[in-house]
Amino acid sequence: MIFMETMGNLRRTHYCGTLRARDAGTQMTVAGSIAKCRDKGGVIFADLRDTTGILQLIFDDSTDRAVFEKASGLKSEYVVIAAGTLREREAKTDKIPTGEVELFVTELRVLSGAQTTPFEVRDGINVNDQLRLKYRYLDLRRPSMHEPIVVRSKIAKVVRDYYDEQHFVEIETPMLIKSTPEGARDYLVPSRVHPGEFYALPQSPQLFKQLLMVGGLDKYYQFARCFRDEDLRADRQPEFTQIDVELSFVDTNDVMQTAEGLISRVFKDIKGMDISLPIERLTYAQAMERFGSDKPDMRFGMELQDVSDIVKDCAFSVFSSTVQKGGRVTGLTARGAGGMTRKEIDAMAEALKDYKAKGLAWAILAPDGIRSSFGKFMSAEEMQALIERMDAKNGDAMFFVADMPEISQTAMGQLRLMLGRKLGIIDEKAYRFVWITEFPLFEYSEEDQRYYAKHHPFTAPMDEDINLIGKDNARVRSKAYDIVLNGYELGGGSIRIHDSDMQSMLLEQLGFTQQDVEARFGFLTNALRYGAPPHGGFAIGMDRLVMLLCGTDNIKDVIAFPKMQNARCLLSDAPSRVENLQLDELGIAIVEKQ
Repeated sequence: MIFMETMGNLRRTHYCGTLRARDAGTQMTVAGSIAKCRDKGGVIFADLRDTTGILQLIFDDSTDRAVFEKASGLKSEYVVIAAGTLREREAKTDKIPTGEVELFVTELRVLSGAQTTPFEVRDGINVNDQLRLKYRYLDLRRPSMHEPIVVRSKIAKVVRDYYDEQHFVEIETPMLIKSTPEGARDYLVPSRVHPGEFYALPQSPQLFKQLLMVGGLDKYYQFARCFRDEDLRADRQPEFTQIDVELSFVDTNDVMQTAEGLISRVFKDIKGMDISLPIERLTYAQAMERFGSDKPDMRFGMELQDVSDIVKDCAFSVFSSTVQKGGRVTGLTARGAGGMTRKEIDAMAEALKDYKAKGLAWAILAPDGIRSSFGKFMSAEEMQALIERMDAKNGDAMFFVADMPEISQTAMGQLRLMLGRKLGIIDEKAYRFVWITEFPLFEYSEEDQRYYAKHHPFTAPMDEDINLIGKDNARVRSKAYDIVLNGYELGGGSIRIHDSDMQSMLLEQLGFTQQDVEARFGFLTNALRYGAPPHGGFAIGMDRLVMLLCGTDNIKDVIAFPKMQNARCLLSDAPSRVENLQLDELGIAIVEKQ
């Protein structure tokens, strides 16, 4: 066994990536991992990597034979500390920021050896997610992986500075809480001292931050760890962090302005960008009408059009019968898409089936006439009216989906995104925010034959819609608001119900009995009976914010130790079986699924 050296009296004085020509002539000590070695006979070059960047080390056998021989044994990922004199390079390079200088090493200590790595530790390599996450500590050594971690830390400081200036109090809420399942599944934690009983990990600190308002704390924030046992997507994880805020004696505008102030500050301090305030606002109904989504990407136009009035009596039964049944025909115009092939159109139609669209009608305006999937069923007057409504020109393509309003709008909203990407009209460097407000308070499930809360069951209804509760729940709007950035829901919140009777009544509309309300939410409804200020708040997804600021589309890239889409940690192999003794202490028996 070969034992590695110790640092002895050597201590790092400089970081690799910070050094420039102005530092030439300085004696210094640097430390890090060897990224690459090149033996040129009497001279050895080694790239040393630390958290700030890469610096070239040079070893010359004519000046110090012992150091040179030690350097000849260096391999990739060996951990070293090296002392010497910084000097200007003869052969300068602009490939790295330190390309003008190199460290002439006079003392070298090898602190740790390294096995051959399962993939090369450098940027620009193509490695699958499974391998990257299994060896996450190697993946994190790549310079590109450091940026989001550093950005995340900087954002946290900006957030704390901003809220400290606004006289908010940072408060930690409990991690072991009561299970109140509604929406996503809870992660359950068994109690040893209370056999058969369980805590839940919080999906959000929602109820506790409301209780803080009841307790008179007035302005609260925290970096809240949240847990949801749900099916995952590229921009979701089973555990995540949100910037959580709650305020008392506020209305919708007050909360939204507070959130805008934070976002403006973050983008100014992190990106050097000025965000135009106030941020544009659309109601939920407007967003669905114009963009077919409550998370519209505002970086491009291509807005939807309702053409139901034009086609309600046409001979194309797909259109006319849909309108007669209470549906709608929604269209959009794709500028310059007239060259699309039938194969490309069919592929988009197939993709829209995932959004329950039964078909995609189309018309292409070419110099030699109109090619269309439905033109033979339309009169010249009807087709001209469509073209005028859609503002279509030669070289454009018009697309239509006929179905019930929600399906028609949603499918066309997805088509809009497909076409935006396909036609290259989305400005990838732009940041476009929009508020979506006045969400429906209730959402009806045909499968379960009941109403669910669109956001959560503690959201207040619009004052003018209170009289509709229990009579026409589908029309009840809420005091909820989401902030959307480039088509991603960045965060959201609402004004809360602060009246106990109103809260109980709303929960009953969602199918909870009085006994259920008391058993699941009694600690909140009882607290409200002792007097609660009007209050509201919001939460911004910290991980998603970092993801968007760093220009990636995968949230795993900005979390130090993320999980796979099946919620498994490949690094530690969690979740895993535990010993029977642990299960016995908890009174738990594992029943294998048949």
